[in-house]
Amino acid sequence: MPVSTNFHILLPCAGSGQRAGTAQPKQFEQMAGQPMVMHTLQALAQVPGLISGWVIVSPNDNFHWPVETWPDRFRRLACGGACRAESVFNGLSGMLASGVAAQDWVLVHDAARCLVQPHEVSALVQACGQDAVGGLLAQPMTDTLKTQWPDAPSARVDTTLPREGKWLAQTPQMFRLGALHGALAQVAGDGFAGITDEASAMERLGLRPLLVPGSAQNFKVTYPVDFALAETILRSRK
Repeated sequence: MPVSTNFHILLPCAGSGQRAGTAQPKQFEQMAGQPMVMHTLQALAQVPGLISGWVIVSPNDNFHWPVETWPDRFRRLACGGACRAESVFNGLSGMLASGVAAQDWVLVHDAARCLVQPHEVSALVQACGQDAVGGLLAQPMTDTLKTQWPDAPSARVDTTLPREGKWLAQTPQMFRLGALHGALAQVAGDGFAGITDEASAMERLGLRPLLVPGSAQNFKVTYPVDFALAETILRSRK
């Protein structure tokens, strides 16, 4: 039986975004005329060949989701968990229960990476479509990397690390639905300890995901200062 080339997008959207300092989860903050998450969804909806999109929200989600600008082929599942990895795992379980094939690809993307562009996602799909493992968008590190001295009363440098061979992980991260679900299932009993992204779950199995160069603009809006920068870029694109 031929391996499926169908791909779907999963967007965990149940986080509280505490580091952003906003009154509501950061993905729902207004930015360039609409909630941040809608910019993310609308960009992903433009990726050619997309079969379906799944937005994983909290079971007690009460956000007033826009109707007119909601993209086709996307649906919401109220099965978000206590952490990102649990939301992804629950979302994958929901996809499998809904009949999505385990051999289909799933691209997991951060709701707060609202500057992602369709051509970047297409490049990831093209690069990973025939790969045995899958992969992720990432940026080669160009800045000097420091570690912090642990015993100082204020933040001080401990040492400088070589930046060669180091990448900053981004999303989407693209893996076979069944394989990723199985990798997360192995750590579910430990509360997904040590799982910071989907690739880290696959790495635990001894697999080596493909690194696909992304864009510096595909950063995750995390801190208050990030909002102004992201809004400026969004408005400049219009």
